[in-house]
Amino acid sequence: MKRTGILFFPAFDWSLGDSHPEREERLLYTQEQLFEEGVLDLPQIKQYSPRVASLKDVLRTQALFPNPEDHRSGLDPHLISAGSSLLLGEAQVKGEIHNGFVMARPPGHHSGATVWGNRGFCSLNNEAILVNYLRAGFGKKKIAIVDTDVHHGDGTQDIFYHDPNVLFISLHQDGRTLYPGSGFVNEKGGFNAWDQTLNIPLPPGTGDEGYHYVLENWVLPRLQAFAPDIIINSAGQDNHFTDPLASMNLTAAGYGRISELLQPDLAVLEGGYSIEGALPYVNLAILLALAGEDYHHVREPQKIKRNTVTLAALKPYIQELKRQQEAAKPSLTFQSKPFFPSGNWIYSPHSVYYDTEGFQETRHDYVRECSDCGGTVYIESRKYTEKSILVRIPFQACSSCEQAGYDLWEHLQNSKESFSYGFLQNQLHDTHYVWNRKEGLRKF
Repeated sequence: MKRTGILFFPAFDWSLGDSHPEREERLLYTQEQLFEEGVLDLPQIKQYSPRVASLKDVLRTQALFPNPEDHRSGLDPHLISAGSSLLLGEAQVKGEIHNGFVMARPPGHHSGATVWGNRGFCSLNNEAILVNYLRAGFGKKKIAIVDTDVHHGDGTQDIFYHDPNVLFISLHQDGRTLYPGSGFVNEKGGFNAWDQTLNIPLPPGTGDEGYHYVLENWVLPRLQAFAPDIIINSAGQDNHFTDPLASMNLTAAGYGRISELLQPDLAVLEGGYSIEGALPYVNLAILLALAGEDYHHVREPQKIKRNTVTLAALKPYIQELKRQQEAAKPSLTFQSKPFFPSGNWIYSPHSVYYDTEGFQETRHDYVRECSDCGGTVYIESRKYTEKSILVRIPFQACSSCEQAGYDLWEHLQNSKESFSYGFLQNQLHDTHYVWNRKEGLRKF
């Protein structure tokens, strides 16, 4: 029997306000619906209890600025949400389950490589932390993430933008019409991982037929060509036609078909804020599809009121998107600092707005050009006047990029440059160090 794992974590003690859409009721109505339908009594369904991720699990993937301990007081629910993904992911790779659905909150896909606080309701990136946990602990080499949340998964993209062994695909409402305003077809990955990011911005009003067409004719062929060891679905549910934050037209049964087409090894809950009108039915349809049961009878109580883009109108739009995506070329700026090790360093400045907390992070990213690995990454990150630095030695780093990371790290510890916090993220050997002038060096 092929088993499907399920894990609930409603995070009773975390919300952004009693009337905010990101609150515990997002999952409580789903639990009631699944109990009423008797789905949890199906013989192939196996329930799991949550667990807590460690700080090392997080730091393998994300730098918590200016200091990991500064985040401790507010991280507990986020660590449990991330840990729940790790638990079910581990169960899948060990063969305990065929696939699984992590119904946990808070969500995570807007949280990027550097973290100063919460943005887009996200503090830790559950799927990204899971990906690197499976790589470090279980030897997974190639992993695909398909993000079907209505918002672009900009945090996940940021984390893996320079990683040639992670394929990130995001289908989302066009960023010109919705937060976070990114996710366009020319965003195809860093130079060392070019074409390993695929963004498909869809027009408002795209419904079931349109989504399924894009999956069958663009996403699935791309997945087949990449041949990943594991597929993770960032299963946002805010594409539903009743969601208050977006303008798409998916139905619960349409979501079931998405799961049936993707056949993810693991689905991880992301957004979705129609708490009573959509989530109980969408979650039910997804779980039924994962478990190999019929989901077509699942019907939400409301009817679609806004106009849906017809497939005839969508097809030329998608064809033009594909043409633009295939034609896009890297736009490179080579720049380095006097203390950088030898090699060509590609520079990309950008800023990140933390909408939940109302401040701007300024980033200066550098990656070492390399044909053998993802390349050494050096990031200067600033919040107001406070500057922190991340040095990353990537998974499967070549010897030159590994040494470049050590040289950068040694220079930073001995330099007179003023920064609050320095972090060495050595993914190659799964060892991670924090350093500042006051406390010295600590290992995680």
